[in-house]
Amino acid sequence: MAGKRQIKLSAYLVGTGMHVASWRHPDAQVDSSIDIAYYQRLARLAERGKFDIAFIADSLAINEQSHPNILNRFEPLTLITAIAAATSRIGVVATASTSYIEPFNLARLFMSIDHISGGRAGWNIVTTRDLSGNTARNFNGTEHFEHSYRYQRAEEFIDVVKGLWDSWEDDAFIRNQASGQFYDRSKLHRIDHQGEFFSVQGPLNIARSPQGHPVLVQAGSSESGQQFAARSAEIIFSHKNTIEESKVFYEAFKSKVAANGRTPDDVYILQGISPIIGETAQIAREKATYLDSLIPEETGLSFLTDYLNGYDFSRYTLETRARDIGLQELREVRYEFKRFQAIIAKENPTLRQLYSLLTGSYSDDSFIGTPEHIANNLETWFTERAADGFMLMTPLLPSGLADFVQEVVPLLQERGLFRTEYEGTTLRGHFGLSVPANQFEKGR
Repeated sequence: MAGKRQIKLSAYLVGTGMHVASWRHPDAQVDSSIDIAYYQRLARLAERGKFDIAFIADSLAINEQSHPNILNRFEPLTLITAIAAATSRIGVVATASTSYIEPFNLARLFMSIDHISGGRAGWNIVTTRDLSGNTARNFNGTEHFEHSYRYQRAEEFIDVVKGLWDSWEDDAFIRNQASGQFYDRSKLHRIDHQGEFFSVQGPLNIARSPQGHPVLVQAGSSESGQQFAARSAEIIFSHKNTIEESKVFYEAFKSKVAANGRTPDDVYILQGISPIIGETAQIAREKATYLDSLIPEETGLSFLTDYLNGYDFSRYTLETRARDIGLQELREVRYEFKRFQAIIAKENPTLRQLYSLLTGSYSDDSFIGTPEHIANNLETWFTERAADGFMLMTPLLPSGLADFVQEVVPLLQERGLFRTEYEGTTLRGHFGLSVPANQFEKGR
């Protein structure tokens, strides 16, 4: 990491926003999740704010309780290609699973996007959680890979992909029309991989990009996910509920990076936040309350029942407090729910608020308020090493992103915490990451 440490920003782009009822808001464009012009406008807005990343998430299966913005949406690699064509500097990162595609196909897809974008692509690596129970059945299977097995397989998957990305040395293509020599055969490399999970010969039929490889991003929160990220990822996404929790995670994860022989400052931790901005704290809180009021009772309770493995919420309302049900003490629950039990015990949210929390659009008081209030908290999290930057998971789009770009970004810039102009043209350049050496070059 070269130069003064500055905040990094990623915009999580998902239809009308992260809040599950955002599509019901009067300002929402209800078909936004399948409007490419809409996504391109969002990405250009984030680029005007000098964001590092426009991020597209994904899931490979849905059920009746799925977030409205993912029931009908674009395939993410296709989407970031279109976003890249409509922007010039912002990085474009999409989610793709190692469990339901072949390494050769994925390596080719991402390297193609990296060329099309001029070196701005990143791959958010997932092994795919199967909360719906439907994923394998969409891919000619019946059983989803077990958790630890998925990560063992993913380790080899990454090695194969990186090998394929290095199939061609950077000066392999001569394209000499006079001599008829198109490339230097000594600079073409087959990987001839024979492993536990994959057999891949190579070479890949596309050369390295202006940034060498797409940037590797990861968001696993389990111990297996963290170990995987500490070995391979260059950017990770985290979603902790308090600064204290984030500081503990930050220090522990950076230690894991060092234990893998890597430089901790070369791996960036972006903390997920869902800011709601108002001219006053009261106006911001009213915005949050109004969004929560749009959650249909039946939808919210049905989701909670599904999420908690059939726990019966039918005798409650969305205004029931979690502590009144004893949710903070439940033991036979998913790992994904356990990480929320501390905040449930502390804040005793209503089931309506809990629904927002579990679906990723909940904000505590740290990120609901005036621009100054939010900028102050971002500065505190950053300077106290709770995060290297932030994933903006805006509850309502596009207004929430516009508010942040227009009101919060200038405050961060005035404090010297965030860039005023892009320093480079590639995603690696934005993060100060070096271009990966080609593993097959002589002397490597």
